[in-house]
Amino acid sequence: MQWWIDIRRKVLVEGVSKRQVKAEYRIHTRTLEKILAHPKPPGYRMTQPRSKPMIGPFLGRIEEILRQDRELPKKQRHTAKRIFDRLKEEGYTGGYTQVKDAVRNARVRLKDVYIPLAHRPGEAQMDFGYALAKINGQLRKVAFFVMSLPYSDAVYVQAYEKICTEVFWDGHVRAFTFFDGVPCRISYDNERVMVAKVMKRHQRKLTDGFLQLQSHYLFKEHFCNVARGNEKGVVESMVRYTRSNFMVPVPEVRSFDELNRMLEERCREELGRKLRGKDGTKGQLLADERGRFIDLPVVPFESCRVRTCTASSLSLVRFDGNDYSVPVRYAHYETVVKGYIDRIVVCRGDECIAEHPRLWGKAGVHFNPVHYLALLERKPGGLDHARPLEDWKLPSCFRDLRSRLEADLDGEGTREYIKVLRLLEKHSPKELARAVEQGLRCGASSRDAIAQFLIPRPEWRCTRFNLDGHEHLRHVQVASADVADYNRLLGQEVGA
Repeated sequence: MQWWIDIRRKVLVEGVSKRQVKAEYRIHTRTLEKILAHPKPPGYRMTQPRSKPMIGPFLGRIEEILRQDRELPKKQRHTAKRIFDRLKEEGYTGGYTQVKDAVRNARVRLKDVYIPLAHRPGEAQMDFGYALAKINGQLRKVAFFVMSLPYSDAVYVQAYEKICTEVFWDGHVRAFTFFDGVPCRISYDNERVMVAKVMKRHQRKLTDGFLQLQSHYLFKEHFCNVARGNEKGVVESMVRYTRSNFMVPVPEVRSFDELNRMLEERCREELGRKLRGKDGTKGQLLADERGRFIDLPVVPFESCRVRTCTASSLSLVRFDGNDYSVPVRYAHYETVVKGYIDRIVVCRGDECIAEHPRLWGKAGVHFNPVHYLALLERKPGGLDHARPLEDWKLPSCFRDLRSRLEADLDGEGTREYIKVLRLLEKHSPKELARAVEQGLRCGASSRDAIAQFLIPRPEWRCTRFNLDGHEHLRHVQVASADVADYNRLLGQEVGA
């Protein structure tokens, strides 16, 4: 480079003749003209592309194969070696290196180019992701809901057992509450909980679950083209960001509730961050954005899926592949089952007849032993073989009570014990255990005797005589009694 500069300076600044410079540096005229025309060596430049007699006729075929690959799963797309093998079968006689270079260049040409999008306030994007979490000591793969507001970059995240309609509902209800408003437009992909079928001309047949949520909150929807997640790129990035920042290291919690409280707290902390190129924090931008939101309805959406089910002869109702018990008096009756993300509620008319924690596996059964006590009272011989009572853990005082009743009442002792257990239909296990312990201490072990200990008895020291509403009694004078009068009365009765 130094000799290049020296030559240019001598000719262009010092006025040395070109002939003298060519003789001194022993260079050709064309080389000197190139040096004078360029401040630095321009490098080798081809006047026209090299001919490719071997690979040239097959370049179009290579691009055709790569275009077809874009519609296939990544694990079943052509490698350069596989394309080379196919071209050989079609008459290619060149080497593998030319094919490999042609494939690399074609892939660069075929890469998508995107337009930067403007993000208006009041719009949101929603997506699901997956991550690992250790819940109650068990490492599990969980789904997590993400809703992002591109304008303010505020985000809301919640974790769930799996993706389903009630999870989709619950995530929206919680996100709208967190943002204190409903975005006027939300972008989605084509998840099955939202889209029943993708129609022609970019139309969608939406699921009833999605339409119910939309009718309640009245937001507009926007669905991305199939396999075009870049159309909601902000939330796609937020899924990766929250996974690597909120869930690394792998969270260790006792329950989903604890995990979700932690995730919501991280979302609140995010509101204090300031974005590059923005004037305020995320929280300040969110406050400005709320002016474009739809107001929250007075009554929030109930995030539960409702099914009608007839209770079986085993007093079980089925929801999402799992069975749940109901009181035996409702066997063979039609019931309404409500599935929330954390519980199952069974109703008959306006009455809630059973409630269970939700099972997320398949073919599971959750019993409430109390539901079967009325039947066992009629059939006490099934007490020790009843499946709903197999894992029922009761305090030791119940075992002592049963032993005493069976010893005192012979064949009727078991039935009387079941009658005592039926008090759990109206009282908590803790209350009944306390009453049983009192009964055993007093030698009162029957159902009616133990029931007396469950009647609330106010402490007499805390009671007082109150005349509110009976002011006319304030004028009544009650004379003090003389105890000796009772002795005289007793003496008269004895003499008589």
